[in-house]
Amino acid sequence: MDPTERWTRPNLCDRPRQSHWSRNTPINMNHYANKKSAAESMLDIALLMANASQLKTILELGPTFSFYIPLISLISISLILQIIVGVLLIFIVKWNLNDTSKHYILNLLENIVTALVFVIVVVNVFITAFGVQRPEDTKS
Repeated sequence: MDPTERWTRPNLCDRPRQSHWSRNTPINMNHYANKKSAAESMLDIALLMANASQLKTILELGPTFSFYIPLISLISISLILQIIVGVLLIFIVKWNLNDTSKHYILNLLENIVTALVFVIVVVNVFITAFGVQRPEDTKS
């Protein structure tokens, strides 16, 4: 072999590697969608726990709290919507994204989940605005 030929022939080491972490591998849409839905579910559970804690605080404060009825209503709406989103996410994860016959319904469910999450965020902004914290005990 001529020494100059060594530099012109492609070396096997120069080829991109097809590994799990390589940028050249195609994305598995099912895997991606399942990870995305799992992350959404975890965030939904965290918000569900926060709302349950807020509901407990409001119930402990009792009807004498100035925003008792609005906060009970808003927290209840948020909890119900979060349960609906959780159920929809379970259906989304269970269906195969590679099945083209399911694309329409999966797209519709994803849009519904996105809209419901937006409503949940808005409701929780109002919950925070009304203030769920306990009044501080002031000792004079």
